[in-house]
Amino acid sequence: MNARKKLSTKFVRFWKLLGPGLITGASDDDPSGIATYSQAGAAFGLSTLWTALIAFPLMASIQQMCARIGLVTSQGLTGTLKKNYPRPVLYLMLLFSFPAIVMNIGADIAGMGAVGNLLFPTIDATFFSVVFTIILLILIVYLPYQKIAATLKYLCIVLLVYLIVPFLYKQDVTEILKATFIPTIQFNKEYIGILVGILGTTISPYLFFWQASMEVEEMKHKKNHLIVNKKIINDMKEDVDFGMSFSGLVMFFIILTTGTVLFKSGIHQIDTVEQAALALKPLAGNSAYLLFAIGVIGTGLLAIPVLSGSLSYIITETFGWEQGLDKKFHEAKAFYIVIAISLILGLSLNYIGISPIKALIYTAILYGLTAPVLIAIILHISNNKKVMGEFTNGKTANILGVSAFVIMTIAAVALIYLQVFG
Repeated sequence: MNARKKLSTKFVRFWKLLGPGLITGASDDDPSGIATYSQAGAAFGLSTLWTALIAFPLMASIQQMCARIGLVTSQGLTGTLKKNYPRPVLYLMLLFSFPAIVMNIGADIAGMGAVGNLLFPTIDATFFSVVFTIILLILIVYLPYQKIAATLKYLCIVLLVYLIVPFLYKQDVTEILKATFIPTIQFNKEYIGILVGILGTTISPYLFFWQASMEVEEMKHKKNHLIVNKKIINDMKEDVDFGMSFSGLVMFFIILTTGTVLFKSGIHQIDTVEQAALALKPLAGNSAYLLFAIGVIGTGLLAIPVLSGSLSYIITETFGWEQGLDKKFHEAKAFYIVIAISLILGLSLNYIGISPIKALIYTAILYGLTAPVLIAIILHISNNKKVMGEFTNGKTANILGVSAFVIMTIAAVALIYLQVFG
């Protein structure tokens, strides 16, 4: 009994330790991520499984850098750039971030609308997109984000069903291990495109801004004004590592599930949410659509406040306006107006005629193309002693950060080359 009580106490303590890292990791598997990983498995079977293994240390190292910047400077990435770097660097970051984040918001809203239509075919998907946008706007303005996230993160548990489906099939363990540990690369537009998409949706630029800003918010909410020390940094690393490992595990099993169910069933191109939902049919039968819809809506409701909040932190820090998701509307009007505009802009993308699934995948590719620039900026800040003092990057962090920059740059350049020269 004592052992059980100790275990329970340890779990509760660990759960309380988890904060921005867990929410960041959960929101990383947003509708865009689900669509991209599903397409990867459907189109190429298990041949992209290795990306989950490589992506985890890379995204964990970048997120840790962003979190450390927030903790040490008590500012978000934008505020740190504004204070310590020339304005052109700040504007470059804005130029690369704004379009990708707005498109991500639009693609996620469209994806949520599409699954609403999947459940209620007689009601148009656009109606659901508008309804979800209004609900999100009301939740973001009237509730502190911690309350929203505390509720919605449980909806993301439905993503764990992807961990079960592959075990319902007789699997070739040797094939899975080989696909996981031995990278396979095909030099064609489709494969490189999905590779850039996977890296982009995993190491997503909006998460860089979110992580730094949320660490600042967390510090503000502590009862005592804490001085950053090694214990705080280590707690942050545990939080980030857990969040990123959760994200990576879900990513691995979505590719494994769709590679097992869809690819082997001859479905190699996912054009609709119905096709993506079929991956869960072996487990849920006729309830597969319901499970898939709950997963997409849950992750969308969790991720869109993160996306719009990230964009608002970027803009309000740039102009020195009041900010914070825990502030009331009258305390940070500009902050919430930016969020409202980003949601409306995102919703308007529903009317440009791109299918929701394609929009989700295009968003991931756009992130893959823009992320290298932002990673280079983060690496420079993290190694700047004037900004970070004694908390600059160690050797391992720099090796992983540079690796992330090099791998994403090579993938992006290869995609551009193949698009131009075929």
